[in-house]
Amino acid sequence: MNAQRLSERLSRVAYYVPKASIVADIGSDHAYLPCYLIHNNLASKAIAGEVAKGPYDSALAHVREEQLEESISVRFANGLKAIEIEDSVDTVTIAGMGGPLIANILNNDLDRLDSVKRLILQPNIHAKAIRDWAIANGWKLIAEDILKEDNKIYEILVLEKGEMTLTPSQLLLGPFLMESKKEVFLSKWQKEAQEWTRILEAIQDAEVSQEVKMKKEELELKLQIVKEAISI
Repeated sequence: MNAQRLSERLSRVAYYVPKASIVADIGSDHAYLPCYLIHNNLASKAIAGEVAKGPYDSALAHVREEQLEESISVRFANGLKAIEIEDSVDTVTIAGMGGPLIANILNNDLDRLDSVKRLILQPNIHAKAIRDWAIANGWKLIAEDILKEDNKIYEILVLEKGEMTLTPSQLLLGPFLMESKKEVFLSKWQKEAQEWTRILEAIQDAEVSQEVKMKKEELELKLQIVKEAISI
């Protein structure tokens, strides 16, 4: 992977970036995505934000190597603190983290999203946390995607400002993903259901504490949702 050729996962993220956007890529690592967006005229300007020194230095070096210093600003900052009002950022990408962490990053600096029109989020796990956050903060899903790369399954959630309501099934599985029912989607939830069944069997004889009871109820509800959605 490099600035000219992204991984399939990041290529899908790039696909949802509106042309000529001003993009902030949070947790940018080597800044591959911002460089790709500028090289392909998908973004007019970009910010690569990094909270860790090593990845920040890598991003800085890579932007210089690609001679894109005038178009990409690399910033050492925690989450959305990489964005300033004068940047007029309209698109934010956050990829390669857990859903709860992405939701926390967004929650910590909601005021930095004032000019933002689109969020393109790629959680590695627990995408539900992002859907919960969206409903609570006035954002709505306009698209979802799912793919498998290097034996890992990734979801992509695309959000714009607006209200939405989701059923428990849609919150867990994703409304657009439920409709499309791609093979990778079915495979993901079949494996999840198998794991939940294994856990339920393992705690069947456990001491009945309030914690165990709540865990069983949670897993049973999830299993019911998945079974109804994918007919297993």
